[in-house]
Amino acid sequence: YDFLSKQLYELQRLLPAVYSDGVYQPMKEPELPNPRKISNVAMKGDSGLSSVNNRTVMAVFFGYHVISEVISTDNFGCPAEFLNIEVPIGDRTFDPNSTGGVILPFQRSQWCKHSGKSPNNPRSQVNTASSWIDGSSIYGTSHSWSDVLRSFSTGKLASGPDALFPKESNDVLLMWKAPDPSTGSVEPMVYTVSFGNNRANENLFLQAVSIVWFRYHNYLAEELAKKYPSWKDEDLFYHARKWVVAVYQFLATLVPPGVYSRYVIKLFYINNINVIRGNRFVLSYNPNEQVPQDVDALLMGMISQIAEKEDNVVVEDLRDYWYGPVKYSRTDYVSSSIQRGRDLGLCSYNNARRYFMLPPVRNWSDVNPNLYQNNKKLAVLYDNDIEKLEILPGAMLETWGDPGDLVSEILHDHFQRLRDGDRFWFENTKNGLFTPEEIAKVNNISFYDVILAVTSVEAGDIQKDVFTWASGDPCPQPEQISAVKLVPCAPLVVTNYFEGSITGYSVLLLVLCSFPLVSYFFAWVVAQWRKKDLKKIQKKKRVTILNCVIVFLAQEWHGPKEPMCSVFIQIEQDQEIIVFDSRSIVIRTITLQNYKSVSVIQSNNRGCKTLLIKVPKEYDLVLFFYSEEECVGFIEQLRMNGIPISESKMKERSLLKAAVTKRQRSLILETFFRQSFAQVLQINQSDIESFEAGSCSKVREALQCELSRTEFADSLGLKPQSLFVESMFSLADEDGNGYLSFREFLNILVILMKGSPEEKSKLMFNMYDVDGNGFLSKQEFFTMLKSFIEISNNCLSSDQTEQVVESMFKEAGFEKKAELTWEDFHFLLRDHDKELRLTQLRFKGMEAPEVFSKMYRRVSFIEGKEKKTTTSTEPRLYTEAKKETYKKNKIHQKMQELKRGIENYRRHIVFMVIFYGITVALFIERVYYYFFEAQHTGLTEVSLPGIAISRGAAASISFMFSYILLTMCRNLITFLRETFLNQYIPFDAAVDFHRLVAKTALVTTVIHCGGHAVNIYMFSNTPLSVLSFLKHIFSYLWLVTGITGVFLLAILALMYVFSSAHFRRISFRGFWLTHHLYVLLYILIILHSSLGLLQEPKFHVFFIIPALIYVGDSLVSLSRKKREIGVLKAELLPSDVTYLRFQRPADFEYKSGQWVRIACLSLGTTEYHPFTLTSAPHEDALSLHIRAAGPWTTKLREMYSPKSVAELNSYPKIYLDGPFGEGHQEWNKYEVSILVGGGIGVTPFASILKDLVFKSSLKSKMTCKKVYFIWVTRTQRQFEWLADIIHEVEENDELGLVSVHIYITQFAEKFDLRTTMLYICERHFQKVLNRSLFTGLRSITHFGRPQFEPFFISLQEVHPEVHKIGVFSCGPPAMTKNVDKACQLLNKKDQARFTHHFENF
Repeated sequence: YDFLSKQLYELQRLLPAVYSDGVYQPMKEPELPNPRKISNVAMKGDSGLSSVNNRTVMAVFFGYHVISEVISTDNFGCPAEFLNIEVPIGDRTFDPNSTGGVILPFQRSQWCKHSGKSPNNPRSQVNTASSWIDGSSIYGTSHSWSDVLRSFSTGKLASGPDALFPKESNDVLLMWKAPDPSTGSVEPMVYTVSFGNNRANENLFLQAVSIVWFRYHNYLAEELAKKYPSWKDEDLFYHARKWVVAVYQFLATLVPPGVYSRYVIKLFYINNINVIRGNRFVLSYNPNEQVPQDVDALLMGMISQIAEKEDNVVVEDLRDYWYGPVKYSRTDYVSSSIQRGRDLGLCSYNNARRYFMLPPVRNWSDVNPNLYQNNKKLAVLYDNDIEKLEILPGAMLETWGDPGDLVSEILHDHFQRLRDGDRFWFENTKNGLFTPEEIAKVNNISFYDVILAVTSVEAGDIQKDVFTWASGDPCPQPEQISAVKLVPCAPLVVTNYFEGSITGYSVLLLVLCSFPLVSYFFAWVVAQWRKKDLKKIQKKKRVTILNCVIVFLAQEWHGPKEPMCSVFIQIEQDQEIIVFDSRSIVIRTITLQNYKSVSVIQSNNRGCKTLLIKVPKEYDLVLFFYSEEECVGFIEQLRMNGIPISESKMKERSLLKAAVTKRQRSLILETFFRQSFAQVLQINQSDIESFEAGSCSKVREALQCELSRTEFADSLGLKPQSLFVESMFSLADEDGNGYLSFREFLNILVILMKGSPEEKSKLMFNMYDVDGNGFLSKQEFFTMLKSFIEISNNCLSSDQTEQVVESMFKEAGFEKKAELTWEDFHFLLRDHDKELRLTQLRFKGMEAPEVFSKMYRRVSFIEGKEKKTTTSTEPRLYTEAKKETYKKNKIHQKMQELKRGIENYRRHIVFMVIFYGITVALFIERVYYYFFEAQHTGLTEVSLPGIAISRGAAASISFMFSYILLTMCRNLITFLRETFLNQYIPFDAAVDFHRLVAKTALVTTVIHCGGHAVNIYMFSNTPLSVLSFLKHIFSYLWLVTGITGVFLLAILALMYVFSSAHFRRISFRGFWLTHHLYVLLYILIILHSSLGLLQEPKFHVFFIIPALIYVGDSLVSLSRKKREIGVLKAELLPSDVTYLRFQRPADFEYKSGQWVRIACLSLGTTEYHPFTLTSAPHEDALSLHIRAAGPWTTKLREMYSPKSVAELNSYPKIYLDGPFGEGHQEWNKYEVSILVGGGIGVTPFASILKDLVFKSSLKSKMTCKKVYFIWVTRTQRQFEWLADIIHEVEENDELGLVSVHIYITQFAEKFDLRTTMLYICERHFQKVLNRSLFTGLRSITHFGRPQFEPFFISLQEVHPEVHKIGVFSCGPPAMTKNVDKACQLLNKKDQARFTHHFENF
């Protein structure tokens, strides 16, 4: 090698590089032998042999100091590359237990980035030293380093408390004192001082030589200051440095060449009292070297001690106990040197000889005849091929006393280049640094003179030639020290840092895993806090209800493993026990009038506060009172109210075992109903259950039981107090005992399930013929209708009901009759035989016969032709299409479904494939890299699977968490959806895609954490020597990465829990606040990834572009949020709906179906909430209909109440952000559009309907030719404001563009007995008044939930020319899911394709 002038310059090669691939891959097994085997075979031997030429230890370490001056390849490359040395199995030092798999870590040197590209440009390493002999090992290799060492006073280098010692290194000077990797702290006992060479503190001897040069500089500075008192600090420092460098250059050229091939191990020195002490070479700290005199003594010992013999033997301190990459680790210096040669691409021994014009060696015995036996063993390792012998082993083997020919040539060439090529060399008179007289003076200075000048040594204490010792020189050594005469070196001990930490580590993982649970707890606390006010209201209500009535508070027991609940028990005078829940709602009424005795059992242990009331023909009541006094008081109250009781006592456990629980009773009733349906519908009992000997007794028990009124009402899904239940139960209870036997229940069930229309009408007639006179008065007919209307939450007023009765009587010609016979009553129902024939009474768990199901599915409620008439007729019924394509096999249907699915969601599919393709590719790329391309980094020895998976997940997370921001750029999405990009990117699915990406990111986060959990465990079990590739392992574990990772998990847990549908509905403010933690989230992610432990940080590469776009989008919203909007009108509508009409900003342009975000600062919060505009684009003002579903909307309703407005004297102003686009605004892009609104989800369609009618009135050109609006509501009173809008649409829809269908879901299904009469009344009302009885609209009203599949099938028949129908739904998830299911089913057909857009609330 030759060298260039500056630090970090490329090393110049004298011979071509030797790499296995010709570029950068080093030679290794099996091409070359294992370095440790070479060390064991060729360099192992006994110590204690003296130097042939009596060279001293001082000569060796002075030479070592010179080497560190001109060359350093110890800096590791970045990224880290490992070339670990495998230790042979059974190695005496490193693998004494023959475990195998032990390695000596070795990291490759720093290289030039522009090299290693091709065989013409193989890898070249850099020299981190300055190359010249310029005193860089004394003053550092840079100006900044030199400045750190200076005192800037009198030209001296900075000293410590003692002027003869350099200043001690501190935490700032990490180049000299690095933290202990096992603790992360700097140990105060380690004495390291500041030098220009970062390896000067490597051992005591090199440290002592470095202190000599430190003292010599300060000595010359003092002398110059005396000679030139006017010189300033700069003059003194640089003149002293000039002389030090000159002396150093002169002495470096005098060192015998042999010192470069020998390694001193131990030395002794004799103090004043003739006590011999030895120092291990591998010790970097000796408590005896604390004062200047100790250093002087050590120097004297180095001068007097004769070095080891110049041969191939290297002592154990270097071969077995040399310090490893980090503290408390060991390696083999010889093996590392051989491996370093391979890393540098050094040529073979013979090729080097050829370069220096030396004859190549042909036989192994010719290398060194004195070492032929060693050579034979080494030859075996090299396959007896002398051409494979490497330069370092060959150079050591040829040395015997003096350096061999090759080493001599190399050193001569090297130092000659250093001298002749250095223009600042002290002997160069042309540079003007020194005069001839001064050069002569330098030539007369020896290292002996330097030592005398800076130590307490006096002339005669040491020989003048300090590099050799001759007979008669002062202070001869007693004997040559060998390893056996010194304290044994401490063997390598691998510490398992995970030992004893299993419990703590497990607790840590449990704590991290508990973050979601803690977040759920916080969310639960918030939810309870929200319900606090409601409970107060309920408490006041309960106090009002229970006022002046004796009630008992207890806990009701429902059975084993079931939670108890607090109840209030009230005892009525008519021998009834009423049970209320905590909300004062009646949950059970127990009638005890007809019983001679009621068994009451009290517990006689555990406080005697448990009571069992055996209720005949029902399940028992078990109460846990809070004290025995309350229990006894309740029993006494039973007696006072005339209830005959039979009191007894037993142990609590036996009492609970004797109780018949509600679950046990329900199992009996289940068998009761199954047997009833089996007999009526003639179902084979084997289809119901298999009756074995044990189950037959259960059946008999069930058939003997009787239904109470409460159980009968519960089976119908009604309240026990309803008129319908009372009438039906009274009719069925033939014996009048207040219970229905199996036979009584069967009789009524047969009529309802199999009876003719006449029998069913007779049944209803008898139900409401209260006095049993065979006539039904108008009042009784009115009562009958009220019982049906009652199940619909009293959807009609009394006046409307009377109007219906009068219209029905008038149409039938009975207006003059006061009473109706059964024949008259049946005549009223003459047009509805079909409905009566299909009518049943639906019970819980009962399935309709298949024939009824098929009939029902064939019904459609769409008129075949839309006609503009003054009277509405009953809708035409359309059956399923009868095309042959419907009969194709299931495979064809699946293929058709797949085809339609791809057509409908092709944009979604393509976008998802691209996005998740990138995500998966990033994951795979990182995993592939760490599995196959990072073998050199040492990861394979630590935690390859954990690191690969964690890094792969990190890459995916970086991408997803960055680009998820784009889904929240509402303004950008609204703008882009109007461009051609909307044809390729599904902007409508931005929110759904946001949720999907968030869930995917959560999964990858869990994978990332799992990988790190494995990493921590593996790191803790890995020797520190193997962990040398982790430069900042403790920062990684405990500082930036670790702490930010924990905080990130906590923030993500909060964000994900509060963003769940349940908690978002309960507390939108909690969702809003926690989601605004995203700013902190991204800051922590940046910090988390900034350490670059294994690779350069890359999160910013993904994050910058989305972040800039999001910031720009947010600034647009922020500019709008600052404007106050005045409210023009506020009205409180039924169903907790608040109507707001407010000013429209001048630049506010929007489309029907779009939404905005509003805030009201008068509520004391700045949070924005999204609402769909119900105004049309042509209107001058904007309007919203807001349902009070949460705290914010409830407070908003209170804020705009007449009372609050009167107090403020004006409407509170709002802040507006928007508009924002969504899928509903694309309704006008389809020829036929179906709008399905449920609950408050009808708000976007209010704007669309008004916009459609307005455009049609102007005869505007529109793609949309027909709109079907399906309004699904629990009761028409729930959103009466929408009825007004629909009425307005009906009045202005002259072209019949809109067809409205209203479904009132609080009614049972159409063919239920309870609904049939209301259905008949509705049709009568429409005939007479041309409007719906329930809504007052001309639109068709249906009872029950819509059946979307037959509805859509009918549309395909009505519009056969339309190939694509748009379906837009908004409402509860269950409804939109049913709509989507119907679309998917029909898309299997070869007819019109349904494209579904939906939003959930």
